[in-house]
Amino acid sequence: MNDTTDKNKPLPHHPVEKKMLVRYGKMGTTGWFTHEEKSMPKAATKVMIKTERGLEIGEVVGRFCYKSCAFKKTEEAVVEYYGVPQAECPVTVGGKFVRYATEQDLSEEHHIAIGAKEELARCKQIIAELNLQMKLVDIEHIFGGERIIFYFTAENRIDFRELVKKLAKEFQTRIEMRQVGSRDAAKIAADIEVCGQPCCCARFLKILKPVNMKMAKLQKATLDPSKISGYCGRLKCCLRYEDHTYRDLSKRLPRKKARVKTSQGEGTVIDAQVLTQLVSIRTDDGNVFAVPVEEVEIIQQPTGKPDHDDIETDSDDFNEKNGHENINKDENQ
Repeated sequence: MNDTTDKNKPLPHHPVEKKMLVRYGKMGTTGWFTHEEKSMPKAATKVMIKTERGLEIGEVVGRFCYKSCAFKKTEEAVVEYYGVPQAECPVTVGGKFVRYATEQDLSEEHHIAIGAKEELARCKQIIAELNLQMKLVDIEHIFGGERIIFYFTAENRIDFRELVKKLAKEFQTRIEMRQVGSRDAAKIAADIEVCGQPCCCARFLKILKPVNMKMAKLQKATLDPSKISGYCGRLKCCLRYEDHTYRDLSKRLPRKKARVKTSQGEGTVIDAQVLTQLVSIRTDDGNVFAVPVEEVEIIQQPTGKPDHDDIETDSDDFNEKNGHENINKDENQ
């Protein structure tokens, strides 16, 4: 009797936890935030959120199902979008949604930004007084006033305990110092690159993968460091965008010094164009001509490695693989 009653009893309903994807902070961190809203605005919206750092203001990103007020993609789909393992995905746990930002919140954000400039100037002044070998990049004043974060670059590890004490005494809040690499510094402070667009690292890039001189040489870009380096002083991230295409196309081409046969006779490969897929050939009598790779039949490949594989990866390689902050970090109450 009891067994029958238990079978007919309806199962308890557990509503699906609703989450929104929010971008926040000076570093453009993206995280999942739980909420219980019954409606979602269709336009880009500023929201108040609670993170481990305190009360912050952020912006909702991505598409939502407006009937259920849930993000359209699953967390697994977002990880798949970035194409990295779960542990390396730049989307964090986030925190909790508090409310949609009001006009008063946006006005307060504006006043905080103005005050942050004065705090930045004061910090630079104290750094000069203490003669610390560090360059202040920017400041992030957490909306709720729980802390102030100063981002800086330095050649070596810095003992800034005295600096933190002075700042904490003056601003009466928690002070956090974060040493960042050149790529993170560019992400925070960069504006417009030579292409006329905002820097990729500041605009949309979340995972900063290594870039090396092999990519520049394969694309026949100039090897002048001043022309292929970005705002951060390292090789431009955009050199990586088409690298896989160039590599696939280059595999179709015969190597230099290869012995080949064409409709115009036999000869030796002296050059090849990756994008046009044209092969320049010199015949035994010194005649030079170019033909499409489809018309080339390889008779004998040269010994040794291809020229583009002989390039050494130099110091321009990105050592800061993911652009993360240095562990040189301190904070004070």
